[in-house]
Amino acid sequence: MLTEFPVIHTNVWDAMWGVPVVLVVVLIVKWIFKLPPSWLSTIATVVALALSVFISHPKNWSAGIFMGFFYSGAAMGIIYSTKQSYYAYRKR
Repeated sequence: MLTEFPVIHTNVWDAMWGVPVVLVVVLIVKWIFKLPPSWLSTIATVVALALSVFISHPKNWSAGIFMGFFYSGAAMGIIYSTKQSYYAYRKR
């Protein structure tokens, strides 16, 4: 029976590189391919899961998947909060 949460060890990759790398890749893909905003979260999730599962946590699937969704959510939060802050500043 699965009663315990997985142990997720964070490292320097998680703290300093995971979210910024996802953020930069998503912005580059957005600018190069001129994607509509509705595709950004999908691209962020795919990139973040790939980075997390294959680079950051290659030996721990549950940690890789969890941290991949964390990277994706954090990167998209930065993009959308910056966009809304810009709109609020322009409106003022």
